[in-house]
Amino acid sequence: MEPIIETKNLSKSFKGFLAVDRLSFAIGHGEVYGLLGQNGAGKSATMRMLLGLIFPDSGNIFFNGSEFSNSRRDLLKNVGAIIERPDMYGYLSGWENLKIFAALSGGKIPATRLHEVLELVGLKGREKDKVKTYSQGMKQRLGIAIALVHKPELLILDEPTNGLDPQGIAEMRALIVSLSQDHGKTILISSHLLYEIEHIATNMLIMHKGKKVVDGPVNKLLNPDKNLVEVIIRADSSIAGKLASSQWQQYLQSKENTIITFKMNPANTPALNKWLVGENIDVLEIRTKHSLEDYFLSLTNDTVTKDRVI
Repeated sequence: MEPIIETKNLSKSFKGFLAVDRLSFAIGHGEVYGLLGQNGAGKSATMRMLLGLIFPDSGNIFFNGSEFSNSRRDLLKNVGAIIERPDMYGYLSGWENLKIFAALSGGKIPATRLHEVLELVGLKGREKDKVKTYSQGMKQRLGIAIALVHKPELLILDEPTNGLDPQGIAEMRALIVSLSQDHGKTILISSHLLYEIEHIATNMLIMHKGKKVVDGPVNKLLNPDKNLVEVIIRADSSIAGKLASSQWQQYLQSKENTIITFKMNPANTPALNKWLVGENIDVLEIRTKHSLEDYFLSLTNDTVTKDRVI
C-alpha cells in the first residue's frame, strides 16, 4: 500500500534562510507520526507545505501516491488540520462555529455528523455555550471537531497540547490515541512536549536545522536494551574487580568515582541491585537516564552532521 504521505527532498527557504533542507519521509496508513525538533527546526514549515499553505522551493509531496501539486484541492478534501491555535468566533456557540466551518468544507454535512464529532471530542452538552466561555482545552477539542467534520483520513496537528494544563494535556492525549486506535485516523503531530510524543506516537521523525536526523518506529528508536542505568554507591575500592568477574561487566559503560553506568534494559535493575547488595556494596541510588528527551538532545546538538535512519 502506498504511504498516505510521502515527501522527497523537500526544501524551503525564507529570505535566504533554509528552513527545510531536502526532507524525505513517509507516513503509513493508521500511524501516529510524531514530528520533533527544537524551535526553528522546520516542523511548522513542513506542515504548512503539506497543507499547501506555502509552496516548496524544490522536492515533491505525494498523497496516497498522487503528486500533491497536480491535484491539491482534491487531495486536501481528505485532510483535516489544526495549525497553531484554532481561530473561532468567540461570540458564537460551539455548535454555530462547527456549522460554519462544516459549510466551508465544501460538502453538505448533516446535523447528525456535527453531533457525532462533538460527542467524539467530549463537547456534548456544551455545544450551545459561547466559545469565549470555553477553556483552552475545550477550544482545542472544538478545533479537532472542525478538522474531523468532513471525515478526513489524515489529521495534521501542530502543537495540539500547547497552552493546556495537565488535565487538558491528558485529555488531548487520550483523544489522539482514541482517534487512531478506535477510529482509524492517520495522525501527524508536532509537539515540543517530548514526553507526549513518546507515549502517543507509533513512529517519529526528529529534525534539526531543517534536516532529518533520524526517523523510525518509536519502540525501536527507544529500545529498552539501550537504556542507561546509573548506580551511585559509597566509595568501594573493590567494586572494579567484582564487576570484572561478574555477569554485569558486559553492560558496563563507565565508572567515575562512585557513579557506575550500565547500558541495559531497566527490567534487569532489581537483579543488579540484589547482586550489589550481596557483594556488600552500599547502593545510594539507582536511576534510569535514557528517555526520549535524552535521545532527542543527544541528536539535536550542533555536532550532528548526517542523517540516521532506523
